[in-house]
Amino acid sequence: MQSNYKKLINIYASDILENDKYNTQKEYMQHGKTSVLEHEMNVTIYSLKISEKFKIKIDQKSLIRGALLHDYFLYDWHISDKNHRLHGFIHAKKALLNANRDFKLNDIEKNMIYTHMFPMNLRIPKYKESIILCIADKIVATKETIKRK
Repeated sequence: MQSNYKKLINIYASDILENDKYNTQKEYMQHGKTSVLEHEMNVTIYSLKISEKFKIKIDQKSLIRGALLHDYFLYDWHISDKNHRLHGFIHAKKALLNANRDFKLNDIEKNMIYTHMFPMNLRIPKYKESIILCIADKIVATKETIKRK
């Protein structure tokens, strides 16, 4: 089952997965021992599982691409720096700016990235894909955080 998700991800997002800048994210830690790159992949797979389990009709390509780029902020938020002091509140906008600069995004993908921190950020998700990402991100982040202890 997991390999089917990875095949889909490769079909719809090979340009993202092969991008050098995208792959620098393996150097940045997200939760515990999980890199940002691993976290984005975990969230993407979990988002696909949610849509499948609940038989939610979605734009699969947009779901995959938006989930892979939702934390594309490109810095280590654990390092003390005034530019990412309020990381939880600002990183979605930074991720969107970076993703929009480096990849061609549609409206669903943009909304997914920009609103994935709802309700922490008061940007309301407009699409089913955005809501699925919000839920998957929180579940996966919780699992990754608990696992590190």
